Amino acid sequence: MSHSDMTLLSGQERSHWIRLRTLIVLRWVAIAGQLTAITVAQSLYNLQLELVLCYIAIGISVLGNLIAIILFPRNKRLSEFENFLMVLFDLLQLNFLLYLTGGLNNPFALLVLGPVTISASMMRLRSTLIVGATAIILVTLLAEFHLPLRTAQGFMLRVPDIFVFGNWTAIVIAVLFIGAYSYRISAEIRSMSDALAATQMALSREQKLTDLGGVVAAAAHELGTPLATIKLTSSELIDELDDRPDLREDAALIREQADRCRDILRDMGRAGKDDLHLRQAPLSAVVNEAAEPHMYRGKTVHYEEGPAADGGLQHPSILRQPEIIHGLRNLVQNAVDFARSTVWVEAIWDDNTITLRISDDGRGYPSHLLGRIGDPFVRRRRSEQDRGQRPEYEGMGLGLFIAKTLLERSGAQLVFANGLDPNQTLTQDPKKRGAIVEVRWPREKIDAATGENAVPLGENKRIEI
Repeated sequence: MSHSDMTLLSGQERSHWIRLRTLIVLRWVAIAGQLTAITVAQSLYNLQLELVLCYIAIGISVLGNLIAIILFPRNKRLSEFENFLMVLFDLLQLNFLLYLTGGLNNPFALLVLGPVTISASMMRLRSTLIVGATAIILVTLLAEFHLPLRTAQGFMLRVPDIFVFGNWTAIVIAVLFIGAYSYRISAEIRSMSDALAATQMALSREQKLTDLGGVVAAAAHELGTPLATIKLTSSELIDELDDRPDLREDAALIREQADRCRDILRDMGRAGKDDLHLRQAPLSAVVNEAAEPHMYRGKTVHYEEGPAADGGLQHPSILRQPEIIHGLRNLVQNAVDFARSTVWVEAIWDDNTITLRISDDGRGYPSHLLGRIGDPFVRRRRSEQDRGQRPEYEGMGLGLFIAKTLLERSGAQLVFANGLDPNQTLTQDPKKRGAIVEVRWPREKIDAATGENAVPLGENKRIEI
């Protein structure tokens, strides 16, 4: 996947997903709630409020909404900085109203959590920290500095100091916890969304390559007979035109170009395996196709195959699915990248399962990340040696996530381990001391010869363009 594709998926522009209209609607709801609370407090409970200042604060929010509606189109999407200013304004306006209406004696003080939660859900960490710190500072000031609530008779309404302190503590803890929780959940959702998009792009690309291979193989098959006829006819003309060197030269050129067309189609047809039934292939052929791009990168790749001890079956023919090819290719790539010198690919089958085990003699997976392998965008701090070894990779998470997702989509189960781990049971070979991944399919999921996925024999269907 190219760097530009990853930039699009990285979430750096995700703040543009928030429409201005969405925040305007939320602000109208807040304005309606503030007006209702002030009206009820004055008319029903006869509280003496600084109504002019309260209405000025609410009026500024109304004015801001009206200006935004007039100046910007309905589909306006906010930048990171614009989102930050909108949320910060709402936080300041709410705290000013709380200052006018009793500070932390006002039960509506917990609404401070609203702007913090919004910022944590849609902004970067820096903006979220600024909004959260601002909220804590303002709540701390409100505990000491505020206009008291008074009844019509002049009595001051306030809760005991211990409850004010309790309110302050609860709000601060809620700001920290809810902010961190919302940010973490949103980050994981964004990461999973990006990784699934990357997986879909990878699968789409592999599907196009597979389809192209099918078209090329079908073209090679269909053109084989006419090309053979052209070659045969041109050869006969060459023999019969000994007395016409000019025409004999043209016939030789026709035969030469026919041979060239045959060679071109044969080379292009490698992607299609020049097989009449492109939807299936022997297990070894699919594994070799997946590993082929990484076979000549300075590491030795050993392929071993055979039935299990209780197997006794012939070499299986499996579905030639893009998910399987691309997923295995990512696993082989990861092994070749980190192996010291050797990678082993083992295929084992029996009546019920087909198993592939890919191992290497490298350093293995980082032990503290072993339980998280397969999560999208797993990162670890890389040494200079790692950067020289894989300068184009930022981490090991996305490639393994794509492989795991695609292979599980085909019905496989994956197990990751390190060869040096005394508790692993995948292999006991001391040479295979690096990373190990085992991919196991129930046979009925990918067997192309038997079961519900069996590929029917017969004449190829016409390709619709």
